[in-house]
Amino acid sequence: MAPEDATPPEPVTAPEPVAPVDGAALADRAVLADRAVLADRAVLADRAVLADRAEPAAAPAAVVRAEVTSLPVDPDDLARAVAGPGAGAVVTFSGVVRDHDEGRPVSALTYVAHPSAGEVLAAVAADVAASAPVAALAAVHRVGDLTIGDCALAVAVASPHRAEAFAAAAALVDEVKRRLPVWKRQVLMDGAEEWVACP
Repeated sequence: MAPEDATPPEPVTAPEPVAPVDGAALADRAVLADRAVLADRAVLADRAVLADRAEPAAAPAAVVRAEVTSLPVDPDDLARAVAGPGAGAVVTFSGVVRDHDEGRPVSALTYVAHPSAGEVLAAVAADVAASAPVAALAAVHRVGDLTIGDCALAVAVASPHRAEAFAAAAALVDEVKRRLPVWKRQVLMDGAEEWVACP
């Protein structure tokens, strides 16, 4: 090989100075990283335990009965229908015909329902069942001629606990009174008649 064809060697340069390694800082970083990993694992484990302990989402309450009828209504029948082994409370409400209204004596009532009343009552019961933490509920409204002391509206609610049962029963009665297309004709003792809650 001719000397003129030889490539001159690259000049040798000194390597860049390297900062000294702080062994204590590296050890601290490793410990912190290990702790972060352990903390993340602990959080994940806690979440898994909580997920295992969480109660499944409750299904809506069963609507045992929701009807408009011309037959006599017995609240005890509804109480038996909603009761179950998980029910720590069964709450009933009976709306009965009283012998007076706003200081005037009443002798009898007639309830008249729109043809859609049964469907509306079923929808009301389903709405309350979907929003209340109870096990079962029922509601029946009577129509036709009623006398003093007859039950016009009965509801029953079963729940593991009394507070939820009372609250759901009150909500069910309030919604029935608000939404159900049923109107009342009162017969007063003097023979006069009047319609109540009639559009």
